Amino acid sequence: MKRSFIPYFTLIIGLLLIGISAQAQNERKFIRQGNDIFEQALNDTTKIDTTAFSQAETAYRKALEKRPDDLKWNFNLGDALYKQMKFEQATSKFEEIAEKSDDKLEKARAFHNLGNSMMMQNKLDESIDAYKNALRNNPEDLESKYNLVYAMNLKKQQEQQQQQQNQDQNKDQNKDQNQNQDQNKNQDQNKNQDQNKDQQNKDQQDQNKQQQNQDKQQQNQDKQQQQQQPQQQKISKENAERLLQALQNDEEKIQEKVKKAKAAKAQQRKTDKDW
Repeated sequence: MKRSFIPYFTLIIGLLLIGISAQAQNERKFIRQGNDIFEQALNDTTKIDTTAFSQAETAYRKALEKRPDDLKWNFNLGDALYKQMKFEQATSKFEEIAEKSDDKLEKARAFHNLGNSMMMQNKLDESIDAYKNALRNNPEDLESKYNLVYAMNLKKQQEQQQQQQNQDQNKDQNKDQNQNQDQNKNQDQNKNQDQNKDQQNKDQQDQNKQQQNQDKQQQNQDKQQQQQQPQQQKISKENAERLLQALQNDEEKIQEKVKKAKAAKAQQRKTDKDW
Protein backbone atom coordinates (compact mmCIF):
# COMPACT_ATOMS: atom_id res chain seq x y z
CA MET A 1 0.00 0.00 0.00
CA LYS A 2 1.39 3.36 -1.00
CA ARG A 3 2.31 5.55 1.91
CA SER A 4 1.06 9.08 2.12
CA PHE A 5 3.20 11.94 3.29
CA ILE A 6 4.00 11.86 7.01
CA PRO A 7 3.07 14.83 9.19
CA TYR A 8 4.56 15.80 12.51
CA PHE A 9 2.06 16.33 15.30
CA THR A 10 4.47 17.29 17.97
CA LEU A 11 2.74 18.04 21.23
CA ILE A 12 5.84 17.89 23.43
CA ILE A 13 3.63 17.29 26.39
CA GLY A 14 6.48 16.41 28.70
CA LEU A 15 8.47 19.45 27.67
CA LEU A 16 5.50 21.68 28.16
CA LEU A 17 5.29 20.68 31.79
CA ILE A 18 8.93 21.54 32.39
CA GLY A 19 9.49 25.01 33.69
CA ILE A 20 5.86 25.69 34.50
CA SER A 21 5.77 27.25 37.95
CA ALA A 22 2.95 27.37 40.43
CA GLN A 23 2.36 30.95 39.30
CA ALA A 24 1.22 29.70 35.86
CA GLN A 25 -1.45 27.29 36.96
CA ASN A 26 -4.07 28.67 34.55
CA GLU A 27 -1.78 28.37 31.52
CA ARG A 28 -0.83 24.83 32.48
CA LYS A 29 -4.48 23.94 32.94
CA PHE A 30 -5.33 25.12 29.42
CA ILE A 31 -2.32 23.40 27.89
CA ARG A 32 -3.09 20.14 29.69
CA GLN A 33 -6.72 20.39 28.65
CA GLY A 34 -5.78 21.08 25.01
CA ASN A 35 -3.27 18.21 24.95
CA ASP A 36 -5.78 15.77 26.41
CA ILE A 37 -8.41 16.69 23.83
CA PHE A 38 -5.85 16.56 21.02
CA GLU A 39 -4.60 13.10 22.06
CA GLN A 40 -8.10 11.71 22.35
CA ALA A 41 -8.91 12.96 18.84
CA LEU A 42 -5.70 11.40 17.50
CA ASN A 43 -6.44 8.06 19.13
CA ASP A 44 -9.84 7.89 17.42
CA THR A 45 -8.67 6.65 14.03
CA THR A 46 -12.20 6.06 12.70
CA LYS A 47 -12.79 9.74 11.94
CA ILE A 48 -11.27 13.17 11.96
CA ASP A 49 -12.95 14.83 14.90
CA THR A 50 -12.65 18.48 13.89
CA THR A 51 -14.84 19.44 16.83
CA ALA A 52 -12.32 17.99 19.28
CA PHE A 53 -9.42 19.70 17.52
CA SER A 54 -11.37 22.94 17.62
CA GLN A 55 -11.73 22.55 21.38
CA ALA A 56 -7.99 21.92 21.65
CA GLU A 57 -7.36 25.07 19.58
CA THR A 58 -9.52 27.08 22.00
CA ALA A 59 -7.57 25.77 24.97
CA TYR A 60 -4.21 26.55 23.35
CA ARG A 61 -5.28 30.08 22.49
CA LYS A 62 -6.33 30.70 26.08
CA ALA A 63 -2.89 29.61 27.23
CA LEU A 64 -1.18 31.77 24.62
CA GLU A 65 -3.09 34.81 25.85
CA LYS A 66 -0.76 34.68 28.85
CA ARG A 67 2.36 33.57 27.02
CA PRO A 68 1.98 34.50 23.29
CA ASP A 69 5.67 33.94 22.47
CA ASP A 70 5.84 30.37 23.70
CA LEU A 71 7.00 28.47 20.58
CA LYS A 72 6.01 25.05 21.91
CA TRP A 73 2.45 26.14 22.63
CA ASN A 74 2.30 27.87 19.25
CA PHE A 75 3.49 24.63 17.70
CA ASN A 76 0.60 22.74 19.31
CA LEU A 77 -1.80 25.43 18.11
CA GLY A 78 -0.47 24.99 14.57
CA ASP A 79 -1.08 21.24 14.79
CA ALA A 80 -4.67 21.83 15.95
CA LEU A 81 -5.26 24.20 13.06
CA TYR A 82 -3.81 21.70 10.61
CA LYS A 83 -6.05 18.88 11.88
CA GLN A 84 -9.08 21.12 11.30
CA MET A 85 -7.86 21.61 7.70
CA LYS A 86 -7.24 25.31 8.37
CA PHE A 87 -4.13 25.03 6.25
CA GLU A 88 -3.54 28.72 5.60
CA GLN A 89 -3.63 29.55 9.32
CA ALA A 90 -1.40 26.55 10.07
CA THR A 91 1.04 27.74 7.38
CA SER A 92 1.35 31.16 9.01
CA LYS A 93 1.90 29.60 12.43
CA PHE A 94 4.63 27.16 11.28
CA GLU A 95 6.39 29.91 9.28
CA GLU A 96 6.45 32.05 12.43
CA ILE A 97 7.90 29.21 14.52
CA ALA A 98 10.54 28.36 11.90
CA GLU A 99 11.62 31.98 11.73
CA LYS A 100 11.78 32.60 15.49
CA SER A 101 13.21 29.31 16.71
CA ASP A 102 16.92 29.00 17.35
CA ASP A 103 16.79 25.26 17.91
CA LYS A 104 17.60 23.27 14.76
CA LEU A 105 15.36 20.35 15.66
CA GLU A 106 12.55 22.74 16.47
CA LYS A 107 13.08 24.52 13.16
CA ALA A 108 13.18 21.18 11.31
CA ARG A 109 9.84 20.12 12.81
CA ALA A 110 8.31 23.49 11.96
CA PHE A 111 9.54 23.29 8.33
CA HIS A 112 8.25 19.72 8.09
CA ASN A 113 4.75 20.72 9.15
CA LEU A 114 5.00 23.81 6.98
CA GLY A 115 5.70 21.50 4.03
CA ASN A 116 2.64 19.42 4.91
CA SER A 117 0.44 22.53 5.09
CA MET A 118 1.72 23.71 1.72
CA MET A 119 1.17 20.33 0.14
CA MET A 120 -2.44 20.24 1.34
CA GLN A 121 -2.92 23.53 -0.53
CA ASN A 122 -1.33 21.96 -3.63
CA LYS A 123 1.59 24.39 -3.38
CA LEU A 124 4.14 21.77 -4.32
CA ASP A 125 7.09 24.10 -4.99
CA GLU A 126 6.66 25.69 -1.56
CA SER A 127 6.27 22.32 0.14
CA ILE A 128 9.45 21.02 -1.55
CA ASP A 129 11.38 24.06 -0.33
CA ALA A 130 10.01 23.55 3.20
CA TYR A 131 11.08 19.88 3.27
CA LYS A 132 14.53 20.83 2.03
CA ASN A 133 14.81 23.41 4.83
CA ALA A 134 13.73 20.74 7.31
CA LEU A 135 16.54 18.47 6.09
CA ARG A 136 19.06 21.33 6.22
CA ASN A 137 18.30 21.63 9.93
CA ASN A 138 18.01 17.89 10.53
CA PRO A 139 19.61 15.77 7.75
CA GLU A 140 18.59 12.56 9.54
CA ASP A 141 14.89 13.33 9.38
CA LEU A 142 13.54 10.31 7.45
CA GLU A 143 9.97 11.58 7.40
CA SER A 144 11.03 14.83 5.71
CA LYS A 145 13.10 12.83 3.20
CA TYR A 146 10.11 10.69 2.33
CA ASN A 147 7.75 13.66 2.06
CA LEU A 148 10.27 15.49 -0.12
CA VAL A 149 10.44 12.59 -2.57
CA TYR A 150 6.66 12.25 -2.47
CA ALA A 151 6.17 15.97 -3.25
CA MET A 152 8.71 15.87 -6.08
CA ASN A 153 7.07 12.81 -7.65
CA LEU A 154 3.66 14.42 -7.31
CA LYS A 155 4.95 17.55 -9.01
CA LYS A 156 6.43 15.44 -11.82
CA GLN A 157 3.10 13.68 -12.31
CA GLN A 158 1.27 16.97 -12.44
CA GLU A 159 3.76 18.35 -14.96
CA GLN A 160 3.32 15.25 -17.12
CA GLN A 161 -0.44 15.57 -16.89
CA GLN A 162 -0.21 19.24 -17.77
CA GLN A 163 2.07 18.43 -20.69
CA GLN A 164 -0.38 15.78 -21.90
CA GLN A 165 -3.24 18.23 -21.56
CA ASN A 166 -1.28 20.80 -23.55
CA GLN A 167 -0.55 18.22 -26.23
CA ASP A 168 -4.20 17.20 -26.34
CA GLN A 169 -5.20 20.85 -26.46
CA ASN A 170 -2.72 21.52 -29.26
CA LYS A 171 -3.98 18.43 -31.04
CA ASP A 172 -7.54 19.67 -30.71
CA GLN A 173 -6.48 23.11 -31.90
CA ASN A 174 -4.68 21.59 -34.88
CA LYS A 175 -7.75 19.48 -35.59
CA ASP A 176 -9.93 22.57 -35.40
CA GLN A 177 -7.49 24.44 -37.63
CA ASN A 178 -7.50 21.58 -40.14
CA GLN A 179 -11.27 21.51 -40.03
CA ASN A 180 -11.35 25.25 -40.53
CA GLN A 181 -8.88 24.94 -43.38
CA ASP A 182 -10.94 22.18 -44.96
CA GLN A 183 -14.05 24.25 -44.44
CA ASN A 184 -12.37 27.30 -45.96
CA LYS A 185 -11.08 25.13 -48.78
CA ASN A 186 -14.56 23.79 -49.41
CA GLN A 187 -15.92 27.30 -49.24
CA ASP A 188 -13.29 28.44 -51.75
CA GLN A 189 -14.09 25.50 -53.98
CA ASN A 190 -17.78 26.22 -53.71
CA LYS A 191 -17.06 29.86 -54.36
CA ASN A 192 -14.96 28.96 -57.40
CA GLN A 193 -17.65 26.61 -58.56
CA ASP A 194 -20.22 29.32 -58.10
CA GLN A 195 -17.99 31.75 -59.94
CA ASN A 196 -17.46 29.23 -62.73
CA LYS A 197 -21.14 28.55 -62.82
CA ASP A 198 -21.86 32.27 -62.93
CA GLN A 199 -19.30 32.66 -65.70
CA GLN A 200 -20.82 29.75 -67.58
CA ASN A 201 -24.25 31.25 -67.14
CA LYS A 202 -22.91 34.58 -68.31
CA ASP A 203 -21.24 32.95 -71.30
CA GLN A 204 -24.42 31.07 -72.07
CA GLN A 205 -26.39 34.27 -71.78
CA ASP A 206 -23.91 35.99 -74.09
CA GLN A 207 -24.18 33.11 -76.54
CA ASN A 208 -27.95 33.23 -76.34
CA LYS A 209 -27.88 36.97 -76.82
CA GLN A 210 -25.50 36.60 -79.75
CA GLN A 211 -27.71 33.90 -81.26
CA GLN A 212 -30.72 36.13 -80.73
CA ASN A 213 -28.90 38.95 -82.46
CA GLN A 214 -27.97 36.65 -85.31
CA ASP A 215 -31.54 35.41 -85.53
CA LYS A 216 -32.76 38.97 -85.50
CA GLN A 217 -30.30 39.90 -88.21
CA GLN A 218 -31.42 36.90 -90.25
CA GLN A 219 -35.02 37.89 -89.75
CA ASN A 220 -34.20 41.40 -90.87
CA GLN A 221 -32.43 40.05 -93.93
CA ASP A 222 -35.35 37.77 -94.72
CA LYS A 223 -37.73 40.66 -94.30
CA GLN A 224 -35.63 42.82 -96.55
CA GLN A 225 -35.52 40.06 -99.15
CA GLN A 226 -39.26 39.66 -98.87
CA GLN A 227 -39.67 43.39 -99.33
CA GLN A 228 -37.30 43.37 -102.30
CA GLN A 229 -38.88 40.39 -104.05
CA PRO A 230 -42.22 42.11 -104.91
CA GLN A 231 -40.29 45.11 -106.16
CA GLN A 232 -38.11 42.86 -108.33
CA GLN A 233 -41.22 41.04 -109.60
CA LYS A 234 -42.88 44.36 -110.41
CA ILE A 235 -39.86 45.57 -112.37
CA SER A 236 -39.72 42.31 -114.29
CA LYS A 237 -43.40 42.69 -115.27
CA GLU A 238 -42.85 46.21 -116.54
CA ASN A 239 -39.89 45.08 -118.52
CA ALA A 240 -41.97 42.30 -119.97
CA GLU A 241 -44.70 44.75 -120.99
CA ARG A 242 -42.17 47.02 -122.57
CA LEU A 243 -40.69 44.09 -124.37
CA LEU A 244 -44.13 43.01 -125.60
CA GLN A 245 -44.98 46.56 -126.67
CA ALA A 246 -41.70 46.76 -128.53
CA LEU A 247 -42.38 43.47 -130.18
CA GLN A 248 -45.87 44.62 -131.10
CA ASN A 249 -44.55 47.83 -132.57
CA ASP A 250 -41.96 45.91 -134.50
CA GLU A 251 -44.64 43.55 -135.68
CA GLU A 252 -46.77 46.43 -136.92
CA LYS A 253 -43.82 47.92 -138.71
CA ILE A 254 -43.04 44.61 -140.27
CA GLN A 255 -46.65 44.19 -141.36
CA GLU A 256 -46.62 47.68 -142.80
CA LYS A 257 -43.48 46.90 -144.68
CA VAL A 258 -44.96 43.65 -145.89
CA LYS A 259 -48.08 45.43 -147.08
CA LYS A 260 -46.02 48.06 -148.88
CA ALA A 261 -43.91 45.37 -150.44
CA LYS A 262 -46.97 43.48 -151.60
CA ALA A 263 -48.52 46.66 -152.98
CA ALA A 264 -45.36 47.52 -154.84
CA LYS A 265 -45.14 44.10 -156.28
CA ALA A 266 -48.77 44.14 -157.33
CA GLN A 267 -48.29 47.49 -159.04
CA GLN A 268 -45.32 46.15 -160.88
CA ARG A 269 -47.20 43.20 -162.09
CA LYS A 270 -50.00 45.41 -163.31
CA THR A 271 -47.63 47.51 -165.22
CA ASP A 272 -46.04 44.54 -166.77
CA LYS A 273 -49.46 43.21 -167.77
CA ASP A 274 -50.39 46.37 -169.50
CA TRP A 275 -47.29 45.92 -171.46
